[in-house]
Amino acid sequence: MGVRTGSLVGRVVVAAVFAAVLLVVATAAAIWWTARQDARPSSDAIVVLGSAQYDGVPSSIFEARLEHALALYEAGVAPVVVTVGGRADGDRFAEAEAGRDYLAGAGVPGDALLAVPEGVDTLQSMRAVSAAFGERGWRSAVLVTDPWHVMRTERMAEDAGIAAESSPTRQGPSVYSRATQFRYILRETAAYLLYRATGESIAGAPGIG
Repeated sequence: MGVRTGSLVGRVVVAAVFAAVLLVVATAAAIWWTARQDARPSSDAIVVLGSAQYDGVPSSIFEARLEHALALYEAGVAPVVVTVGGRADGDRFAEAEAGRDYLAGAGVPGDALLAVPEGVDTLQSMRAVSAAFGERGWRSAVLVTDPWHVMRTERMAEDAGIAAESSPTRQGPSVYSRATQFRYILRETAAYLLYRATGESIAGAPGIG
Protein backbone atom coordinates (compact mmCIF):
# COMPACT_ATOMS: atom_id res chain seq x y z
CA MET A 1 0.00 0.00 0.00
CA GLY A 2 2.81 2.36 0.94
CA VAL A 3 4.61 1.63 -2.35
CA ARG A 4 1.48 2.38 -4.36
CA THR A 5 0.89 5.62 -2.48
CA GLY A 6 4.48 6.67 -3.05
CA SER A 7 4.19 5.83 -6.73
CA LEU A 8 0.99 7.88 -7.05
CA VAL A 9 2.56 10.88 -5.33
CA GLY A 10 5.56 10.60 -7.64
CA ARG A 11 3.33 10.58 -10.73
CA VAL A 12 1.42 13.60 -9.46
CA VAL A 13 4.68 15.50 -8.88
CA VAL A 14 5.97 14.59 -12.33
CA ALA A 15 2.67 15.66 -13.91
CA ALA A 16 2.72 18.97 -12.03
CA VAL A 17 6.30 19.70 -13.09
CA PHE A 18 5.46 18.80 -16.69
CA ALA A 19 2.40 21.08 -16.64
CA ALA A 20 4.46 23.94 -15.23
CA VAL A 21 7.16 23.52 -17.87
CA LEU A 22 4.52 23.33 -20.59
CA LEU A 23 2.90 26.55 -19.33
CA VAL A 24 6.23 28.38 -19.36
CA VAL A 25 7.11 27.15 -22.84
CA ALA A 26 3.65 27.97 -24.21
CA THR A 27 3.80 31.48 -22.72
CA ALA A 28 7.29 32.11 -24.12
CA ALA A 29 6.11 30.92 -27.55
CA ALA A 30 3.09 33.23 -27.38
CA ILE A 31 5.34 36.18 -26.47
CA TRP A 32 7.62 35.32 -29.40
CA TRP A 33 4.68 35.07 -31.81
CA THR A 34 2.96 38.23 -30.57
CA ALA A 35 6.21 40.16 -30.90
CA ARG A 36 6.13 39.52 -34.64
CA GLN A 37 2.69 41.01 -35.17
CA ASP A 38 2.13 44.63 -36.17
CA ALA A 39 -1.38 46.10 -35.91
CA ARG A 40 -2.05 49.66 -37.04
CA PRO A 41 -5.82 50.24 -36.97
CA SER A 42 -7.20 53.76 -36.85
CA SER A 43 -7.38 54.57 -33.15
CA ASP A 44 -8.03 57.36 -30.71
CA ALA A 45 -4.37 57.57 -29.74
CA ILE A 46 -0.92 56.09 -30.11
CA VAL A 47 0.47 55.25 -26.67
CA VAL A 48 4.24 55.14 -26.19
CA LEU A 49 5.47 53.23 -23.15
CA GLY A 50 8.18 55.13 -21.32
CA SER A 51 11.73 54.05 -20.72
CA ALA A 52 14.85 55.59 -19.22
CA GLN A 53 15.64 59.23 -19.91
CA TYR A 54 18.66 61.25 -18.92
CA ASP A 55 17.85 64.81 -17.87
CA GLY A 56 15.17 65.02 -20.54
CA VAL A 57 17.03 63.08 -23.23
CA PRO A 58 15.43 59.71 -24.08
CA SER A 59 17.59 56.61 -23.84
CA SER A 60 18.24 54.58 -26.98
CA ILE A 61 15.39 52.20 -26.07
CA PHE A 62 12.98 55.09 -25.54
CA GLU A 63 14.14 56.92 -28.66
CA ALA A 64 13.44 53.85 -30.80
CA ARG A 65 9.88 53.72 -29.46
CA LEU A 66 9.37 57.45 -30.03
CA GLU A 67 10.63 57.30 -33.60
CA HIS A 68 8.25 54.42 -34.32
CA ALA A 69 5.35 56.35 -32.79
CA LEU A 70 6.29 59.35 -34.93
CA ALA A 71 6.09 57.21 -38.06
CA LEU A 72 2.67 55.91 -37.02
CA TYR A 73 1.43 59.44 -36.35
CA GLU A 74 2.68 60.65 -39.72
CA ALA A 75 0.93 57.67 -41.35
CA GLY A 76 -2.36 58.84 -39.84
CA VAL A 77 -2.89 55.94 -37.45
CA ALA A 78 -4.17 58.30 -34.72
CA PRO A 79 -4.52 62.06 -34.19
CA VAL A 80 -2.78 62.05 -30.81
CA VAL A 81 0.39 60.54 -29.37
CA VAL A 82 0.31 59.79 -25.64
CA THR A 83 3.60 59.41 -23.81
CA VAL A 84 3.50 57.76 -20.40
CA GLY A 85 5.95 57.18 -17.56
CA GLY A 86 6.79 58.71 -14.21
CA ARG A 87 9.83 60.35 -12.68
CA ALA A 88 12.54 58.44 -10.82
CA ASP A 89 13.93 59.83 -7.58
CA GLY A 90 16.26 62.72 -8.31
CA ASP A 91 15.13 63.18 -11.93
CA ARG A 92 14.06 66.59 -13.19
CA PHE A 93 11.91 65.10 -15.94
CA ALA A 94 9.33 62.36 -16.10
CA GLU A 95 9.65 59.82 -18.91
CA ALA A 96 6.37 61.08 -20.36
CA GLU A 97 7.66 64.66 -20.44
CA ALA A 98 10.91 63.68 -22.09
CA GLY A 99 8.98 61.72 -24.71
CA ARG A 100 6.56 64.56 -25.37
CA ASP A 101 9.38 67.08 -25.77
CA TYR A 102 11.24 64.75 -28.14
CA LEU A 103 8.18 64.39 -30.37
CA ALA A 104 7.49 68.13 -30.23
CA GLY A 105 11.04 68.69 -31.39
CA ALA A 106 10.41 66.28 -34.26
CA GLY A 107 7.50 68.42 -35.45
CA VAL A 108 4.42 66.91 -33.80
CA PRO A 109 2.02 69.77 -32.90
CA GLY A 110 1.44 70.44 -29.23
CA ASP A 111 -2.29 69.73 -29.47
CA ALA A 112 -1.47 66.26 -30.84
CA LEU A 113 0.63 65.37 -27.79
CA LEU A 114 -0.43 64.28 -24.32
CA ALA A 115 2.04 63.46 -21.55
CA VAL A 116 0.83 61.23 -18.71
CA PRO A 117 3.71 61.54 -16.20
CA GLU A 118 2.68 58.65 -13.99
CA GLY A 119 3.72 55.05 -13.50
CA VAL A 120 6.89 53.33 -12.36
CA ASP A 121 5.95 50.13 -14.15
CA THR A 122 3.73 48.99 -17.01
CA LEU A 123 0.70 48.27 -14.87
CA GLN A 124 0.68 51.69 -13.23
CA SER A 125 1.26 53.32 -16.61
CA MET A 126 -1.66 51.52 -18.24
CA ARG A 127 -3.98 52.44 -15.41
CA ALA A 128 -2.90 56.09 -15.66
CA VAL A 129 -3.45 56.06 -19.43
CA SER A 130 -6.87 54.47 -18.93
CA ALA A 131 -7.84 57.31 -16.58
CA ALA A 132 -6.68 59.88 -19.15
CA PHE A 133 -8.65 58.08 -21.86
CA GLY A 134 -11.76 58.07 -19.68
CA GLU A 135 -11.54 61.83 -19.12
CA ARG A 136 -11.47 62.38 -22.88
CA GLY A 137 -13.93 59.75 -24.00
CA TRP A 138 -11.23 57.77 -25.81
CA ARG A 139 -11.44 54.04 -26.12
CA SER A 140 -8.91 52.59 -28.59
CA ALA A 141 -5.13 52.71 -28.73
CA VAL A 142 -2.15 51.44 -30.67
CA LEU A 143 0.60 50.63 -28.18
CA VAL A 144 4.25 51.23 -29.00
CA THR A 145 6.87 49.35 -27.01
CA ASP A 146 9.55 46.70 -27.51
CA PRO A 147 8.46 43.47 -29.27
CA TRP A 148 8.85 41.22 -26.23
CA HIS A 149 6.88 43.62 -24.04
CA VAL A 150 3.82 43.63 -26.31
CA MET A 151 1.78 40.71 -24.99
CA ARG A 152 1.90 41.80 -21.35
CA THR A 153 1.27 45.45 -22.22
CA GLU A 154 -1.78 44.57 -24.30
CA ARG A 155 -3.18 42.41 -21.52
CA MET A 156 -2.70 45.15 -18.92
CA ALA A 157 -4.20 47.79 -21.23
CA GLU A 158 -7.24 45.64 -21.96
CA ASP A 159 -7.68 44.84 -18.26
CA ALA A 160 -7.65 48.62 -17.66
CA GLY A 161 -10.47 49.09 -20.17
CA ILE A 162 -8.54 50.12 -23.29
CA ALA A 163 -9.23 48.45 -26.65
CA ALA A 164 -5.56 47.92 -27.44
CA GLU A 165 -3.51 46.65 -30.32
CA SER A 166 0.24 46.96 -30.74
CA SER A 167 2.81 48.10 -33.26
CA PRO A 168 6.18 47.22 -31.69
CA THR A 169 9.41 48.92 -32.61
CA ARG A 170 11.91 46.88 -34.60
CA GLN A 171 14.93 48.91 -33.59
CA GLY A 172 16.85 49.52 -30.38
CA PRO A 173 18.86 47.49 -27.86
CA SER A 174 16.08 44.98 -27.15
CA VAL A 175 16.46 43.49 -30.64
CA TYR A 176 20.21 43.85 -31.17
CA SER A 177 21.14 40.19 -30.82
CA ARG A 178 19.59 36.76 -30.31
CA ALA A 179 21.10 36.62 -26.83
CA THR A 180 19.41 39.90 -25.92
CA GLN A 181 16.12 38.73 -27.40
CA PHE A 182 16.30 35.45 -25.47
CA ARG A 183 16.95 37.29 -22.21
CA TYR A 184 14.01 39.63 -22.75
CA ILE A 185 11.69 36.76 -23.65
CA LEU A 186 12.64 34.89 -20.47
CA ARG A 187 12.02 37.95 -18.34
CA GLU A 188 8.73 38.74 -20.02
CA THR A 189 7.58 35.15 -19.62
CA ALA A 190 8.11 35.38 -15.86
CA ALA A 191 6.53 38.84 -15.71
CA TYR A 192 3.47 37.81 -17.72
CA LEU A 193 2.85 34.69 -15.64
CA LEU A 194 3.27 36.69 -12.43
CA TYR A 195 0.71 39.23 -13.62
CA ARG A 196 -1.82 36.59 -14.64
CA ALA A 197 -1.38 34.78 -11.33
CA THR A 198 -1.31 37.75 -8.94
CA GLY A 199 -2.39 40.88 -10.81
CA GLU A 200 0.94 42.47 -9.91
CA SER A 201 3.68 43.94 -12.08
CA ILE A 202 7.44 43.87 -11.71
CA ALA A 203 10.15 46.42 -12.36
CA GLY A 204 13.80 46.02 -13.10
CA ALA A 205 14.65 45.96 -16.79
CA PRO A 206 14.87 49.31 -18.54
CA GLY A 207 11.43 50.56 -19.36
CA ILE A 208 9.56 47.27 -19.22
CA GLY A 209 8.63 46.71 -15.61
